[in-house]
Amino acid sequence: MTHASRTLRIDLGDRSYPIHIGAGLLADRARLEAGLPAGPLLVVSNETVAPRYLPRLRAALAGRELRECVLPDGERYKTQATLARVYDALAAGRVSRDGAVIALGGGVVGDIAGFAAATWQRGIAVAQLPTTLLAQVDSSVGGKTAVNHPAGKNLIGAFHQPCVVIADLDSLATLPERELKSGLAEVIKYGLIRDAGFLDWLERELPRLLRRDPEVLAEAVARSCAIKAELVSLDERESGPRALLNLGHTFGHAIEAATGYGEWLHGEAVAVGLVLAAETSRRLGWLAAADVLRVRELVLRAGLPAKAPRIGAERALELMALDKKVLAGRVRLVLLKRLGEAVVSGDYDPSVLEAVLEAEVA
Repeated sequence: MTHASRTLRIDLGDRSYPIHIGAGLLADRARLEAGLPAGPLLVVSNETVAPRYLPRLRAALAGRELRECVLPDGERYKTQATLARVYDALAAGRVSRDGAVIALGGGVVGDIAGFAAATWQRGIAVAQLPTTLLAQVDSSVGGKTAVNHPAGKNLIGAFHQPCVVIADLDSLATLPERELKSGLAEVIKYGLIRDAGFLDWLERELPRLLRRDPEVLAEAVARSCAIKAELVSLDERESGPRALLNLGHTFGHAIEAATGYGEWLHGEAVAVGLVLAAETSRRLGWLAAADVLRVRELVLRAGLPAKAPRIGAERALELMALDKKVLAGRVRLVLLKRLGEAVVSGDYDPSVLEAVLEAEVA
């Protein structure tokens, strides 16, 4: 890959930070060093990513005090027990407040490493080096960190902004096909919530995205991050417009929890959630049937599921009620006023949601 790198910025006053997007960035010592404090470093990765990319990072940071913590791979390991392993590594490495955690991997690694950094010695720096499409366009940006609880996904967490995000597009070349498609669900989400023109572009360029065309991938990552950067800068702690980023996620998290974390990839569950959110919006009179069909077809063309598993309407509602957007006992949903414009609403007829769940998951 030879295209030039791009830099975006999350504007949060003294917690602002850059997002670097480009090829070969894991070997770019100057850029890595510019984003990191001077003290000891702990790289947190997993058994899949570490053999591929840790040697590259180790070479780029030669001479730095560097410890490593390699975790098992998978959503089912996003637990307090795994988090304890990171704390043990931080203690063994004597990583203090002048040090940092480096998250090298996908969303699970980023979430665990970020939460460890948020809570170690009441907060130390974390650098996010996402190696999956989903992490590059979504979970590495914005400072959400968490581990799962048996009762629900991401229930134990903290907001902790990274000091830098470095998305090396070369890492997408080795990404398994299923993981690439999972990341596309989040990319589609951005077009649906904020940018109808981006949605048009995605429909047109999807074949090249699936072929991993470097230029098109770079554009998809940059445009997704730009939308997320805008929303996070407006609303860091999700009291307002940032919640729009959860389109499809309330449904999706219920699917992940009901099927046992790991059976469905996050992006696969979100893809179904996008379709269910569109269908709910149609039943509320906001979208035309043709719009729902358009969402469904784009999801299917991306190689993602558009049909929910039969987890049961009652179970789905029970799990959705644990969602962090619930207020005063009402499940607030991110819905579509039109393609390219989303709203967060708890003010809808509950029978509409029940009807969608009866039709789709019962």
